[in-house]
Amino acid sequence: MKAIILVGGFGTRLRPLTLSVPKSIVDFCDKPIMVHQIAALAEAGVKEIILAINYQSDKIQKYLDVYEKEYGVKIICSKEDEPMGTGGPLRLAKDLLTKDNEEGLFFCFNSDVICNFPLKELLEFHKSHGGEGTLVTTKVEEPSRFGVILSDEAGKINEFVEKPQVFVGNDINAGLYLLNTSMIDRIEERPTSIEREIFPQMAADGKLYTIPLHGFWKDIGQPPDFLKGSELYLNHLEENKDERLAHGDNIRGSVMIHPTATVSEDALIGPNVSIGENVVVESGARIKNSCIFPDTKVCKNAFISETIVGRGSTIGKWSRIENLAVIADDVVVKDELFINGSKILPHKSIDKSYYQNGDIIM
Repeated sequence: MKAIILVGGFGTRLRPLTLSVPKSIVDFCDKPIMVHQIAALAEAGVKEIILAINYQSDKIQKYLDVYEKEYGVKIICSKEDEPMGTGGPLRLAKDLLTKDNEEGLFFCFNSDVICNFPLKELLEFHKSHGGEGTLVTTKVEEPSRFGVILSDEAGKINEFVEKPQVFVGNDINAGLYLLNTSMIDRIEERPTSIEREIFPQMAADGKLYTIPLHGFWKDIGQPPDFLKGSELYLNHLEENKDERLAHGDNIRGSVMIHPTATVSEDALIGPNVSIGENVVVESGARIKNSCIFPDTKVCKNAFISETIVGRGSTIGKWSRIENLAVIADDVVVKDELFINGSKILPHKSIDKSYYQNGDIIM
């Protein structure tokens, strides 16, 4: 089996985190976003993964040997010279996807999706219906923000309805596909939207099906959704009694602490917190509903809530950071400051408070 992951985007919605690294290798809980997907594909039996890359491709490529060895897969890059949308990369990678592919199938992932990846069920269902493609769908509470998929009882797609203002359904595209290699010939050699241009063609020909996703799902491409996705992921681990979760008198709810991190016994952590590799959390600190990336230091009595803190940053003593703040890589927030919902760009030293929610600190 083969797979392609669409990692060519600029990650603008997740800035300032993506000013230092591409979105696909931004840390998410215990590993980079893309590596969650690589792990799921390897577990499903995929042996070759193609990365459709563009922006900051050199920063992705330097990690590939490590991921290949860890997951026992071959990883190949398909480089875009210009942004090619979600369909163009498949056309560019046609030779890679079809070579030595006896089954004539491949998985296709959007790069910013986190879920429980039901790939074996997806493969079984796809083989059963004989169509040209299968989309995984998930239900949402506000379908007017998305494109809704209408299908019959067998899962065959009848229609796509873009951002309906009247309720017609609440099944949306989850960004996970299993496709026949034959569908690549539908795509021209130009920037193409697979969702808007190709899938409607396939549906009109009666060749496109859906399978519902049972379990959590989130597009984590912007900070509020990134934090919500982290909460859903950690709660999923809690429900499955995953041994990676932390326990102790100072832990509240679902918390993941990397084995190399140092967390004071009188720091209060949780709920919904991930603490990365080599992080130091000093005494009296309080962290909840937040993601702390590797190599960061949280000093004594700091308070962090609903915040993402990038790699190699320092949060000073008695500082308070909250309300969907995003601290990029290599930032120093000095002691006794208040950061309210601001975005701080990389490599900054902050020596005053920011009270206005939504400030961008350059």
